[in-house]
Amino acid sequence: MTDLLLSRCGFREVFSTFSEVCCPNLSEWKGDFIRPSVFTMSREQVVVERARRAFQTGRSKPLDFRIQQLKKLQSFICERQKDITDALRRDLSKNEFVSELFETLVLEAELKLTISRLADWAAPRPVEKNLLTLTDEAYVKPEPLGLVLIIGPWNYPWALTLLPLVGAIAAGNAVVIKPSEISLNSSNVMEEYLPQYIDKDLYPVVTGGAAETQELLKQKFDHIFYTGSSSVGKLVMEAAARHLTPVTLELGGKSPCYIDKNCDITTACRRITWGKLTNCGQTCIAPDYVLCESVVQSRVLEEIKKSIKEFYTDNPKVSDDYGRIVSQRHFKRLMGLMEGSTVAFGGDVDESQLYIGPTVLEGVTSESRVMKEEIFGPLLPIITVDGVEEAIQFINDREKPLVLYVFSYDKKLIKRMLAETSSGALLANDCLVHFIDSALPFGGVGHSGMGRYRGRHSFDLLSNLRSCLIKQLHLERVNSMRYPPHNSRRLGWARFFLLTQISLRRLGYVLAMLAALSAFLVQKYLRQD
Repeated sequence: MTDLLLSRCGFREVFSTFSEVCCPNLSEWKGDFIRPSVFTMSREQVVVERARRAFQTGRSKPLDFRIQQLKKLQSFICERQKDITDALRRDLSKNEFVSELFETLVLEAELKLTISRLADWAAPRPVEKNLLTLTDEAYVKPEPLGLVLIIGPWNYPWALTLLPLVGAIAAGNAVVIKPSEISLNSSNVMEEYLPQYIDKDLYPVVTGGAAETQELLKQKFDHIFYTGSSSVGKLVMEAAARHLTPVTLELGGKSPCYIDKNCDITTACRRITWGKLTNCGQTCIAPDYVLCESVVQSRVLEEIKKSIKEFYTDNPKVSDDYGRIVSQRHFKRLMGLMEGSTVAFGGDVDESQLYIGPTVLEGVTSESRVMKEEIFGPLLPIITVDGVEEAIQFINDREKPLVLYVFSYDKKLIKRMLAETSSGALLANDCLVHFIDSALPFGGVGHSGMGRYRGRHSFDLLSNLRSCLIKQLHLERVNSMRYPPHNSRRLGWARFFLLTQISLRRLGYVLAMLAALSAFLVQKYLRQD
């Protein structure tokens, strides 16, 4: 363990951190030796304690510092674009255009928005008053939570790891960043270069696999933000419960896609194909399966096939826009999911390249293996239903999805889907694009996750929205209604003050109108004189 600490952190760095953490009073140290017990702390503990102590200095709180760090993060993304795209090509076979479109461009937009709006978001927020607080100062003051742990995913290792980091920095927190070890090249680039741009003590990067993640989860944080599978999400939540740490879980699930038989089938299938096959299907909000009536099934299959050819040519394997499965384990998992279903078209594979071609499955039922878990790959099952009512029942019989897609001209049908189902989001007549609107809070419900982020929602999520009421030491007669001895008269006054509904905004308008009327009457009176 000692060798590991010295090699990863450096002797002086380790000694300095342990001196602060374990022995703040250096006079306790006897002689020029290091106690062996000091080195019982793991590397993860060292990093966490260093980050917490950096936060306790208060340097992450001033708005100028937060904006400076966000601008440095902007510089990192801009100046290291080539390193990022090279890593994504090695991890997921993403070309430079796809990398920028789906990874760094959304980060640039989030940073630009956050920097421009941060002063407004962080300002005290006045609240409505009632009769009892009419003369008081009442507001909500956002303040940092403290130390945040961000555990990133492998499918979009830059966007989905650094987007919550933007919100955490903006809110004034310290952050331990744990990128996924599955997207190893991206993880290594993040570890090597990010500390060269932003404060390395406040925002350290910890790399490694399950063992390192488990060690981090043993530590106490003030918030944990995890993006990944529901099975690991349960473990994260269980670990967080030991410290009563709040969590944000961005999970996923089986997002259904209903196609109304009377809609524009060609456009619908084009957008569904794009949404499904982006990143080779390895997207948490990808359409997981299609529900449609049997009378349009053959048309749906035909249009999806045409869209695949349009996007990726007759041979997607040689298309620079078509990715690969991230690992051997996920490749084998996807191959197993196809068992028992009929391949309508596609199904070509090359294990040596971790390639699975765009594949549409038919003859799929609720009992098919492919319907037992989130697919997270380029397989698209088609399930036939008798109409919207059966589709709604099919959806409601399963866990609540991260997003529900519906394609229809009929606004009443869309509103019925909205009213009779539950999901993290509903998107009509398109796929994926709701994620790019930072005004829409992104997140799941139930099995698909908890907590919402993007834009101001990230700032609020990772802030303590502190309620503040500043009263004056007068008007004691009004306050006496709450003091013993209690009687019916005091209760009557309490009922009046608590139950009387009054709009202070309207009251302000009335007072302004009365003031204007008074001024007018005074002017008129003076003229008469």
